[in-house]
Amino acid sequence: MGRPRVYVVELAPEQRRRLRDLSRKGQSGARVIRRAQTLLLADEGYQNKEIAGVLGVAAETVKNTNKRYVKDGLESALHERPRPGHGRKLCGREEAQLIALACSDPPAGRSRWSLRFLADRLVELAIVDAVSYQTVRRTLKKRAQTAAEAAMVHPEGGCGVRMPDGGPPGSV
Repeated sequence: MGRPRVYVVELAPEQRRRLRDLSRKGQSGARVIRRAQTLLLADEGYQNKEIAGVLGVAAETVKNTNKRYVKDGLESALHERPRPGHGRKLCGREEAQLIALACSDPPAGRSRWSLRFLADRLVELAIVDAVSYQTVRRTLKKRAQTAAEAAMVHPEGGCGVRMPDGGPPGSV
């Protein structure tokens, strides 16, 4: 027998029914299902190490799930909090303007658009406050993959965007 549990899970009948449905139907994400199974086993009185062994997770994961349930409730225990980090640099409208710019004729004196020049041009045109050439590359690569998946072809055979070394921005 292990140490007494710090976070004791006691589910209401309705919560137990909901968690059983979640884990049986399999229509939720794997993490949500695993957390539901964790809470159900904890409610049945199993120790954290036993639950961890049965579900193939760390005992600390079981403890954290139980802790979130006891402190913040069922929804908090099942679903992750939003993770910190930067939001998207370019929204849909800005992406569309970037693509239109990349597909337009390059400025006089240039044979094609470079990623850095596209990034600078987006700032010049006040489309964005600041953007890196890597963000431009990722956006154009993502759009190229989407276009390829949809079997769309640019009428002129491409946009003519190149990396600083003269190579393409990425394979499709």
